[in-house]
Amino acid sequence: MTKAQEVFEKVEALIASGSSKADAFKKLAEEYGQPVNSIRGAYYTHSRQGDEPGSTKPRRTRRRETTAEDALNDAREALDRAMESIDREVEAARLRAEEAQAEYEALRDSAEAKKEAIAAKRDALA
Repeated sequence: MTKAQEVFEKVEALIASGSSKADAFKKLAEEYGQPVNSIRGAYYTHSRQGDEPGSTKPRRTRRRETTAEDALNDAREALDRAMESIDREVEAARLRAEEAQAEYEALRDSAEAKKEAIAAKRDALA
């Protein structure tokens, strides 16, 4: 079972027991020690997968008409996806910052030795 599937099933169980979806996300975020948006993302990742195991094809429901509730749910899902996207962007920026910090430290730590080696070669030419 994937984490997304596990999160999905736990959220659905909490909803069935009377919790709101938002409260279910918060409870699981505490349980997993992760941000609420990560749990929300896992939930919607699984909810968009098809019925086949390993399928990533989104399930589409056929609607005869769009109700106000359908429109609100679609809007909520779009906003949830936007928040998930922001989380991914923040994580990517954090990784880039860590890589830049590591590069800076490596250059800083080796700079003096490199300059000394170059100076010794320069002095040997004189």
